[in-house]
Amino acid sequence: MAEAQTAQQRRDEFADGLFEKIIGAMEVASVYLGDRLGLYRALAEGGPATPAELAERTGTHERYAREWLEQQAVMGILAVEENAAEPSDRRYSLPEGHDEVLLDPDSLSYLAPVARFTMGLVRPLPALVEAFRSGEGVPYPDYGADAREGQADANRPMFVNLLGSEWLPAVPDVHERLRADPPARAADVGCGTGWSSISIARAYPKVRVDGYDLDEPSVELARRNAEEAGVADRVTFHVRDASDPALEGRYELATAFECVHDMGRPVEALRAMRRMVGEGGAVMIADERVPDSFRAPGDEVDRLMYGWSVLFCLPTGLADEPSVGTGTVMRQQTIRRYAEEAGYRGVEVLPIENDLWRFYRLRT
Repeated sequence: MAEAQTAQQRRDEFADGLFEKIIGAMEVASVYLGDRLGLYRALAEGGPATPAELAERTGTHERYAREWLEQQAVMGILAVEENAAEPSDRRYSLPEGHDEVLLDPDSLSYLAPVARFTMGLVRPLPALVEAFRSGEGVPYPDYGADAREGQADANRPMFVNLLGSEWLPAVPDVHERLRADPPARAADVGCGTGWSSISIARAYPKVRVDGYDLDEPSVELARRNAEEAGVADRVTFHVRDASDPALEGRYELATAFECVHDMGRPVEALRAMRRMVGEGGAVMIADERVPDSFRAPGDEVDRLMYGWSVLFCLPTGLADEPSVGTGTVMRQQTIRRYAEEAGYRGVEVLPIENDLWRFYRLRT
């Protein structure tokens, strides 16, 4: 009887927990709607609103606006002035503090783009079902603008706030070389929409940065971002394979932020970065801060990384054939093995604190 009771308890606890996660998935989708339709921004900039007022501000339909406002209040994102008022008369507001999480693109607490990224990850689910059966990958472009821009905007606050103030200064000889004459050149491999490249240039006014990525829409966004940031005269973006022999010995620093695990052929990419900087340059990469061995059940970071891996990083990596199929969960021993195969003399874990990323210097 005791064993049966224990099994029933496990069943009930699991069912309750899974039900909560299903609710959470729908709530993330509703945050996506608020972000994409400008509903949060309209409340932040225009103040409390009734459904009709919010609909007018945002060009949306009043009935949809009302349902969304009620749902957001029920889940605790929005505040409502009077529960007992008629549905069309209730006024809703965005509480102080919530606005930073949902609207401030430079805040380290900014999470709206993570919701957008998450919605992008489920866009090609039917194709992923078939990929599981065939062993093939799902091409990166299939995930669309939500995944591309959501990931980029989610990483932007770290680059803007930390890259030039904490990360690169943690490597003293690199920090000093980037500040010195003659002006240094840096290569940012897998630059995406360019915020890492832009942040290097902002922190080190003498440096010229070349960003490399194979995704043309990302590079187009990167060029616009550099123009708006005022660094387009020193930051150039290329739709180009960084393994091009013409780039050999051109740079004092080569970086790769949260992209090595996505590469189908990471050893070749690391070998190319070593050639880019020659004997005297530095190679620095950042990738996911995962534990050194498998553990189950895992903590929130484990769950996040494996979620990304199943839905996005492994499928896109396998689409780049031939592929080693690393996945998001790239442990230290894996990056050390890749670096050794690429010809590096060693790998140093840098003294940089970050909840999600671990930073490495690859010794040339």
